[in-house]
Amino acid sequence: MRVGFLFLALFVGVSVAGVSEVHAKDLSTRLGIGYANQFGLENDLPSIAMRYYPNGDYGIMGALGVDTRENNSRFGAQAKILKIVFKEDNLNFYTGAGAGLVSEEKAGKNNSGFDLTGFVGAEFFAPGLENLGFNVETGVGVTSIDNEVRFRTIGDHPLRAGIFFYF
Repeated sequence: MRVGFLFLALFVGVSVAGVSEVHAKDLSTRLGIGYANQFGLENDLPSIAMRYYPNGDYGIMGALGVDTRENNSRFGAQAKILKIVFKEDNLNFYTGAGAGLVSEEKAGKNNSGFDLTGFVGAEFFAPGLENLGFNVETGVGVTSIDNEVRFRTIGDHPLRAGIFFYF
């Protein structure tokens, strides 16, 4: 928790100190590679993720997380569609939906299911780091695994929602 707070404080400090003339971030035809941690499993499952914006308004994202821990393995694959609804200076606000497959092993039994999310979010680009996007998201989700359905609210900070480097 302390590391997350320290990172957030540093992030805000750098962004405020580096304020200069900025413009809305256009991600048209840009590919981003990074990580996310948004699966609705009982334990966190960090994942490798990619985002691609075919135009300035829509993006797609895919995430893959794997943990082969003996008797406690986990797997998740997720796809999201993003719609940029508002562009600020170095900040894009977006909304979207995601769907994925999840698998979790408990007590030697492997259980599979699905994960659905609806969310709004923001991606921030610090001045001087124009290719590095920090994301925050909030919304709702439902996960169904082993005949158990779990509804949840989502509130992800930059270390959990994702950080992407855009090419």
